[in-house]
Amino acid sequence: MEAVDFLTVGFVQINNCFSGQSYLPYSVACLEAYARRNSPNSSRYRFLLPLYKRMPVHSAVESLVECDVVGFSLYVWNANISKEIARRLKARKPEIIIIFGGPQVPDTTEDFLRQNPFIDIAVNGEGEQTFLELLEHLPGRNWDGVAGVSLLDGAGNFVQTPKPPRLNDLSLLPSPFLDDLFAPLMQANPEESWIGLWETNRGCPFQCAYCDWGSATAAKLSKFEMERLKGEAEWFSRHRIGFIFCCDANFGILPRDVELAEYVAKLKRETGYPEALSVQNTKNATERAYLTQKILSDAGLSKGVALSMQTLDPSVLKAIRRDNISLDTYLELQRRFTLDKVETFSDLIVGLPGETYDSFAAGIDTLITSGQHNRIQFNNLSILPNAGMADPDYIRTHGLVTVNSEIINMHGAKVTGDDDVPEFQQLVVGTAHLPPDDWCRVRAFGSMSAFLHFNKLFQIPLILAHELSGVSYRSMIQAFMDVDAGTYGLLAETRDFFLDEARTIQRGGVEYHYSEEFLGIHWPADELMYIKLTAGNQLDRFYEEARLLLSSLLDGAPPAALDDALRLNRALIKQPFISDDTVVHLTHDIPRFWMGVRQGRVEPLSPTPVTVTIERSASYYADMQAWCREVVWWGNKKGAYLYTNHLVEKQLAGHY
Repeated sequence: MEAVDFLTVGFVQINNCFSGQSYLPYSVACLEAYARRNSPNSSRYRFLLPLYKRMPVHSAVESLVECDVVGFSLYVWNANISKEIARRLKARKPEIIIIFGGPQVPDTTEDFLRQNPFIDIAVNGEGEQTFLELLEHLPGRNWDGVAGVSLLDGAGNFVQTPKPPRLNDLSLLPSPFLDDLFAPLMQANPEESWIGLWETNRGCPFQCAYCDWGSATAAKLSKFEMERLKGEAEWFSRHRIGFIFCCDANFGILPRDVELAEYVAKLKRETGYPEALSVQNTKNATERAYLTQKILSDAGLSKGVALSMQTLDPSVLKAIRRDNISLDTYLELQRRFTLDKVETFSDLIVGLPGETYDSFAAGIDTLITSGQHNRIQFNNLSILPNAGMADPDYIRTHGLVTVNSEIINMHGAKVTGDDDVPEFQQLVVGTAHLPPDDWCRVRAFGSMSAFLHFNKLFQIPLILAHELSGVSYRSMIQAFMDVDAGTYGLLAETRDFFLDEARTIQRGGVEYHYSEEFLGIHWPADELMYIKLTAGNQLDRFYEEARLLLSSLLDGAPPAALDDALRLNRALIKQPFISDDTVVHLTHDIPRFWMGVRQGRVEPLSPTPVTVTIERSASYYADMQAWCREVVWWGNKKGAYLYTNHLVEKQLAGHY
């Protein structure tokens, strides 16, 4: 490269966009902020505006071709497009320096570099100091003395230097927010609605095998100064950033996180912003986890508390190196939040090493029985490059079977952009303890659980049957999985649809079902089945078959009470094209009993007759597409598929 008076530096951190919102490219902004603050001669660098969202590859290349060096921040959702941009850029301008960093750059880098020869340097570990050192070595190409990099030298030999010690004093890192680095980008894109990425600490004391967080940060926790964080929170508020995603692995792990949550809540009360703060809850620190989440919930900054169990089986927890995290913490938090009328969501991962069909189904039963009636999100296990389970020995030991599956966001449209590159993930679709057929059964059992209980189609009868007769949730859901097609034709079709969707994923298909007819987006299997039953006018048939099946399982539940529960649940399910209110006469006070269970208190079922007026006219949908969007899609997270009514609404006050 010829000597120049200054070097032009480009950055690429491509994120997905959601509902017309784009993420501020925080990672590369940290690199730029550090270089500007710490370079002995920062005036020699001219930084271009970063590329922050997907665009045609040729357009990206054209915007970067004037650069002398380009830094790419690599993640699973942008790996392929980033590599294609870099490949074409290198072909267009061979002398350009291409640097890759980020979580998707594997720690064992040689194969990665040989497969992608257009990459000059890969950065392993934290990037701020390393990236500046690389810039300071330009325009020459002698990288001697730069720690934490991998490359192929002129003779094609692989060279990897040791990682530098982690930066424990985070006060050395300037804030891209407080240094106003995003101002030019925001001014150049006034039409954008921005999502903020916020980092209050670095590190994770846990090393779960499926996650690259702990392995990437070597466990020790470092924290940014409180005054800096308050200043950044004020920056979000001042710039009217509606949604903030907190990048911490364990928000609430530090005592000061309670104060930080209170400060963000104070800003929202005073300014209205931020509107929401999404955090990853800490593990084990029960009291602080409760306090921080309660503060966020009370302030309206959280639409629900995520309690990510992943599995409830002790042997699986050991296999994924998560047995140092107490499940009692999660169950206690769920109990307390339920009593406080704060919605929680649970996560379970499908296909974890050591999991069996029985242990997975038992975990769902435990969660529902302990009070999780709002939502379990069933996530398919994928292998990340630097996670513990990416190790070949781990894969062999646990018999992991994987497929490459195109990454499609839930409720994402089928976007076939000009000159785009699809992204793929490595999904686990079988293990030594979960053969491929059992994996499909597990995936389908999760879909059936969501369909019946969390989408609220059959929640009231399930709760009544469990509480009055002691029949387990697992056995009831299993009964829907085991139906005979000759007697239960529609239920069998539902079960078979869930199994077929699982097999499609197992063959390398996308995780969600695309429907051109319904909004032209990708639906989870359980939601699409709700839509299909509605569009085909088959809900009455569903309830008839479900009533017959459930009645065959019960021993001692009052038949009149069961009929009450079925009729109430059917009447409460939101449907399109219905404008008239309706009245349901019940022989038992089912609403009070049902909502009592949902709120963590089981009261005797009163045989008192009640009349429920359901205000369907207040939620009228004259258009099938609007119903799909506003009820099934937007109501997904809280399962808000039920009409409100005079009696139940009083119970629900402040609940959703």
